[in-house]
Amino acid sequence: MTDRAHLADLFLNTTAWAGADRAPLAGDASNRRYERLRQPQSGQSAVLMDAPPEKGEDVRPFVAIDRFLCDNGFSAPQILAEDDEHGFLLLEDLGDALFARVLAPEAKPEAKPDPDAEMTLYRAATNVLIGLHDVTPPTLPHYGPERMAKLAALAFTKYRMAVTGDDGGAAMTRFRDRFEDILADHTDGPQVICLRDYHAENLLWLPDREGLARVGLLDFQDAMLGHPAYDLVSLLQDIRRDVPAGVEFAMLQHYIDATGADDHVFRTAYAVLGAQRNLRILGVFARLATEYGKPHYVDLIPAVWRHLKRDLDHPALAPVADLLLTELPAPGAEALARLKSA
Repeated sequence: MTDRAHLADLFLNTTAWAGADRAPLAGDASNRRYERLRQPQSGQSAVLMDAPPEKGEDVRPFVAIDRFLCDNGFSAPQILAEDDEHGFLLLEDLGDALFARVLAPEAKPEAKPDPDAEMTLYRAATNVLIGLHDVTPPTLPHYGPERMAKLAALAFTKYRMAVTGDDGGAAMTRFRDRFEDILADHTDGPQVICLRDYHAENLLWLPDREGLARVGLLDFQDAMLGHPAYDLVSLLQDIRRDVPAGVEFAMLQHYIDATGADDHVFRTAYAVLGAQRNLRILGVFARLATEYGKPHYVDLIPAVWRHLKRDLDHPALAPVADLLLTELPAPGAEALARLKSA
């Protein structure tokens, strides 16, 4: 038995779930592991999060954001037990109805596709953001221009480096300087809580609940304070599934109408933050493949590139668009093969 397994048993022995059946759940891009626990007699279930501190994990940010969300009526999993020191949490099980699964074509192959399902779920998720942005946020780090420009430069230091063998040097520096100015010009204004990984594989459909609680929330431990458009971009420019253009347009307009945001200003911020997020993800996925032995993330890079190119069409990004498209290699077959082989 590994040390983590032994520690997990010790933790569960302090709860009512010591004798529960256990089965692994799909993880994420971090070092966290998850198990579903089920009581043999009642059939009740819960989720065990194993977040090893020795691998840089810390459950305390998750706990703080989780409690903030629950206290304000959102459906984050209730915390049933916790061991901050060793990195274990016992959580309410919100089920398996991830948006990505509910909306998958094979979800109900015997039934006719529901043409309104996409709009229903994405409107519910957009309404959660509208409600969340109306709540006074907790004290969190600021996701501001300097930090965002630095993270966007991962497209050079991780993606370009892995494909070409160099990080672009002076070109990367020019990009960071110009992009930080663009971010400062277009993402200023009211600061709200940004969950920063708000997409169809981290949202659960809970139709038996009411109002904003119909959307279950996962993977929010990296939340910061930032621009209201950030999580909307994360939702609608989804790397893992194609959100129909009509849904993206409708939800963007719905958010603007519901919040009274200035249409031009908000749409500009949306494009700028889309570019920032997609550049960061380009670097993160390359790093996961080349440094952490997760080559399947390479398969998602063409979708990242498509979103990035569309964002770069916005006039606000003209000072960096040509530089990026010249200095970053397009993810063709050769580039993708190089990333996988690395």
